[in-house]
Amino acid sequence: MGYGENRGDYWRARYKIAPGKYGTVLDGGGKAVRYKTKRAAEKAAGIAEEEAAKEAARPPAAPEPEQMTFGEYAGNWYEEQDLAASTMQNYRRHIEEHLLPEFEDALIGEISKSDVDAWAREERERGYAASSIKTWRSTLHLILGDAVDEGLRDSNPATRRRGRGKRAGRSRNRGPEKVVTNALGVLLVAERAALLSGREDEFVAVVLKGYTGMRWGEIVGLETEFVRPAAVRVEHQLYELDSGEFHRCPPKDDSYRTIDSPDFLSTLLAGQLARAKQAPCGCHGLRYLFSGHGAANGAAQRPGAKLTDVARAAGVSAGTVSNVLNRPAAVAEGTRVKVEKAMADLGYIRWQASGENAAHWRRNGFATWLFQPAATGWYPKKAPEEARPVPVLADPWPGIPARGRGAAARAQACWLPIARGLTPHGLRHSHKTMMDELRTPAKLKDERMGHEDGSVQARYSHITPEMRRDLMEGLTRMWLGSLEVRRRMAPGSPVAVLDTLLRKPQS
Repeated sequence: MGYGENRGDYWRARYKIAPGKYGTVLDGGGKAVRYKTKRAAEKAAGIAEEEAAKEAARPPAAPEPEQMTFGEYAGNWYEEQDLAASTMQNYRRHIEEHLLPEFEDALIGEISKSDVDAWAREERERGYAASSIKTWRSTLHLILGDAVDEGLRDSNPATRRRGRGKRAGRSRNRGPEKVVTNALGVLLVAERAALLSGREDEFVAVVLKGYTGMRWGEIVGLETEFVRPAAVRVEHQLYELDSGEFHRCPPKDDSYRTIDSPDFLSTLLAGQLARAKQAPCGCHGLRYLFSGHGAANGAAQRPGAKLTDVARAAGVSAGTVSNVLNRPAAVAEGTRVKVEKAMADLGYIRWQASGENAAHWRRNGFATWLFQPAATGWYPKKAPEEARPVPVLADPWPGIPARGRGAAARAQACWLPIARGLTPHGLRHSHKTMMDELRTPAKLKDERMGHEDGSVQARYSHITPEMRRDLMEGLTRMWLGSLEVRRRMAPGSPVAVLDTLLRKPQS
């Protein structure tokens, strides 16, 4: 044990390090500490000996782990995740298209906060929305957070303190206000969408979305067995993967629900049910209320590889293949080489349009070639063509889209915009706004939208039959009002189902 050693005019503290080996308590300069009393020296020696014993009992430090690159770690991290297919696809997009081009070769332990902030600034300069960059940064935060837990880093450089970098009174992440429309806008957009597709499915689908607020995947995935006499049951959704496949999965946030439908909507759905293709789709062997449509311009079908085939062969997302084609500098070199090899192996040829029919609507195709032209009156810019008005033949009103070669030269008119900036998801916002106008109780609004309010106030609220009846009557008044306004514009319509409604005697 430690003891005090008399050195004449002072005492020195000595303590046992190992059998037969003793040390002396030293000061910061490496010299022996001189104690005035034996007791003080013994006390210091005891403390030093206790510390030495602890140090000797401590296991040897593990060797420093070999540093791996962010690309290696992110690849391993992704493979270990076990999440919904939609979430896995989103993570893959974030990593491949936005994180790897910047951090792939960086050592996981050497990525600094300034590196992350510089990357975010560069993404803003490329024109990406602040909300998108925030989402990608969240994925980076998840990856680096797990690296911290595994001892590969001391801290997470993607963490951003709340309020840092903001000007007082202004939100830098604020996006444009969501565009909504009213009952008449829903009706007019539905009519034009049906004229563009040449069938009635789009008319019924747009009205269904506007008067129920269902999500896009819930409408695409609506099976015929869940169309009830006075309601629609939401049991599944179809989520479109980058591979082109449709993943049948539960609705978002497990928002299973039964949505009451007014009589007019139930009648439209019954008619669509009678027209719907009775054979099961080839994807899941199930019968769906709506099916995909052919190309509006009647493009010829072609054999050969498609972009999704290249993505599958290269083991990347379709978005990554698109980036290789359109902005290759933004793609990591190793990934770009893989994609280019897959293109060569498959004989992929760019710019050849496909008129292949699909069993289900494609989100981008529906929004780009049906919904947006219906809402704005313009086809969007799509390389190599610029944005252009939808050419229409003036009679019968509101005009039949002219198709084929020389369509623009044969056109007699074009459509005026109904709601610039309106998107299919904007109809979900529109339905919520319609319910607000009808003073619908919050509990019933949340039920229809598939939202969950976990507050105590919501827990003590309940939906009554009278609330449901009032909402159905209010939505019916809006529908009949929109029909009356449309009837004053023209007494009939080229869309058969709408024409029948317009020519029906008014009660």
